[in-house]
Amino acid sequence: MLVTTTNDLPGYQIDEVLGEVFGLTVRIRNIGSQMGAGLKSIIGGELKGLTKNLVESRNEATARMIEEAISKGGNAIVAFRFDTSEMAQMGTEICAYGTAVIVTKL
Repeated sequence: MLVTTTNDLPGYQIDEVLGEVFGLTVRIRNIGSQMGAGLKSIIGGELKGLTKNLVESRNEATARMIEEAISKGGNAIVAFRFDTSEMAQMGTEICAYGTAVIVTKL
């Protein structure tokens, strides 16, 4: 599956636009992460546990988006983006989205 943030794929022709696809995940923070984040805000430094959680969440949302594109018959996704939002100060919603298309190599 080709996935790009651009609206086209150099070297490929978009033959058909299949529509918007997305993958969504919501992660709730645990109390240990919250306490660690509080301490790091005082002394500084990377929040490695939260960083790892965010990477896993983005990968999960992207995989779900790709699954939806495949189910629609697509072989590429253009205009790929991420959107995140806080959920009641307890967790984070991560959405990967783009446009599923069928492309052929030029």
